[in-house]
Amino acid sequence: MALIKSVRGFTPVWGKDCFLAENATLIGDLVLGDECSVWFNAVLRGDVNTIKIGNRVNIQDGSVLHTLYEKSTIHIGNDVTIGHNAIVHGADIDDGALIGMGATLLDYVHVGEGAIVAANALVLSHTKIEPYTLWAGVPAKFVKKIDPAQTQELNKKIASQYPMYASWFSQDEDNQDNKEVTDSEK
Repeated sequence: MALIKSVRGFTPVWGKDCFLAENATLIGDLVLGDECSVWFNAVLRGDVNTIKIGNRVNIQDGSVLHTLYEKSTIHIGNDVTIGHNAIVHGADIDDGALIGMGATLLDYVHVGEGAIVAANALVLSHTKIEPYTLWAGVPAKFVKKIDPAQTQELNKKIASQYPMYASWFSQDEDNQDNKEVTDSEK
């Protein structure tokens, strides 16, 4: 089970059918919806302000979510993917958005519905990313508009795969025995 820490009177809560990797860390004023997954080495630090996450959100390995003390918060909609090693610091992300691997979102960023932030992009504070657009670069800039049907299909497909991936881990835990290694397996 993940490391769950209460702080300042707040204890993380999560909905049904969530997967929390053993070495994920959930702290403080944090609410996760249903069918979310928080993967290995991800840190969700609601110690200084609120983090609210919708349903079917996957926060992949090594990601960090944090806020500014008594200033910025994080609100993430439904069916959102936060790629491996992404940093979300005090940003809002609407339904169906995809945040690429290694991307960084700084305080007061707003990512619109179905938008894509490319891998390794740096989205500067107060940036407003319009719905169904692609942003990339350092600092991140508008690249192009995306067909809403295409982005919904891609982003929702990825978001819907993660509950399935999470189920593999619970199945393996249920089927694990302390098996002795045979000579042929050495």
